[in-house]
Amino acid sequence: MDEKQTFITEARRTQIVNAAIMTLDEIGYIHTSMAQIAKRAEISTALISYHFRDKNDLMDYTLMKLVTDMSNYVLDRTKAALGPSDKLRAYIEGSIAYQSDNPSCHIALVEIVFHARTADNVPYYKMNDDEEDPLESELQRILLLGQKQKEFGDFDVRIMTAAIRGAIDEYTLNGKLKGYVDSQSYSAELVKVFNRAVRCV
Repeated sequence: MDEKQTFITEARRTQIVNAAIMTLDEIGYIHTSMAQIAKRAEISTALISYHFRDKNDLMDYTLMKLVTDMSNYVLDRTKAALGPSDKLRAYIEGSIAYQSDNPSCHIALVEIVFHARTADNVPYYKMNDDEEDPLESELQRILLLGQKQKEFGDFDVRIMTAAIRGAIDEYTLNGKLKGYVDSQSYSAELVKVFNRAVRCV
C-alpha cells in the first residue's frame, strides 16, 4: 500500500471511529449498529465493512484508540512534571481535563467496556486482562516514586490507585456532581484531597 493510499485508509478509519463514538454516546452500545454508524458518518455500511469485519472488530478498534488517545494526553503531562507531587497533580488535572473536554469519548469507552462481550460471551469488564493499562501503571509509578523519595507516606499503592482513578471517573459519570461543580473546581479539590491522603496515611 503506497503512502497516499495509507493516508486515505487512515482518514476513512478515523471518520468511521468518530462516527462510532458519536453513536455510542447518543444511543448506547446495545442500539449501536453498523447502519447507525454509517448514518452518522454519511457513508454506506459496505464501506465500513471494507475497513472492519463487523461491529465487534470496530468496537475493539475504537476502544483501543480511545484508551491510547486518553493515555497519551495524560502521560504527556505527567512526564513534563517534576517530582511525585507535581506528577500526581498533573495526572489528576490531565485526566479530568481530557474527560471534560471529550465527554463523548469517555461515555463511548464506558459503553464498550460494560456492554461488549468476547467470543465466549464474557463481558469486557469481567475479563482478566493481562495487558498493561498505561494510565494505571503510570499512577502506580508516581505513587511508588513518592514513597521511595519519602515524599508520600506508607499505603497500599494498588488501593490508592483505585481510589484516585475512581474519583476521577466519577465526575463524568455522575450527572448531579457535574451539575454541582465545574470540572476545574472538582479537579483542584481532588488534588488537595489526595495530596493530603498520600502524605497522611
